Amino acid sequence: MSILNTTPDSFSDGGLNSPTDETALRETIRSQIRAGATIIDIGGQSSRPNAPDVTAEEEIQRVLPAIKVIRSLPEASDVCISIDTYRATVAETAIKAGAHIINDISGGLLDADMLPTVGRLGCTVCLMHMRGTPATMTSAENCSYPNGLIPTIAKELLDRVKAAEEAGIRRWRIVLDPGIGFAKTTEQNLEILRRMGELRSWPGLVGFPWLLGSSRKGFVGKITGVKDAKERTWGTAATVAAAVQGGADV
Repeated sequence: MSILNTTPDSFSDGGLNSPTDETALRETIRSQIRAGATIIDIGGQSSRPNAPDVTAEEEIQRVLPAIKVIRSLPEASDVCISIDTYRATVAETAIKAGAHIINDISGGLLDADMLPTVGRLGCTVCLMHMRGTPATMTSAENCSYPNGLIPTIAKELLDRVKAAEEAGIRRWRIVLDPGIGFAKTTEQNLEILRRMGELRSWPGLVGFPWLLGSSRKGFVGKITGVKDAKERTWGTAATVAAAVQGGADV
């Protein structure tokens, strides 16, 4: 999976992929496909810590041009389009425009209409583990796991799977994400990477595909001492290798 942020304020590439510059979008998308991407994840609302909210209308205006460009490229005919959003209206508009997956950082918690909308549309959804919102997720309370990190993530993801199925989403349409960097400290991020096998084999979670997104995140910078997110390539590579070793599918 490659990441295509169409926001001006994303932490690693904000402003580089303006939805109004179709030529630049096309070249970025082509370069990602040449690099091996088979899923392109489009983000129109930054989810970095303390990121300001934009309106659903603004988010839609940012993601639709990217969907259009991907759908227009012959070399992207087999590429799966994922939309990183926690808003049901954005999800529905994107799926109807040709996207395939909804990647919800809140697992359906930030918009009560999200899971029923996904169920009605029949598309695939990625349910990520997070607590709070991007503005509050780094609080001490949200990063506290007194009953253990892995058992708590497992329990809270099981709750989201149950809610998704009750909303009409088929079990084989669900991808899970432990939420690296979301309501997690650096030490907790590393613990997830070390214990992915345990999480994947948790009763009730066996058989789900897992997505793990660690690319260029703050904990990589803390460990490697690389302050500029754009320069955290090799630190990212190490986390990706660890994720694959732990059984991550995406």
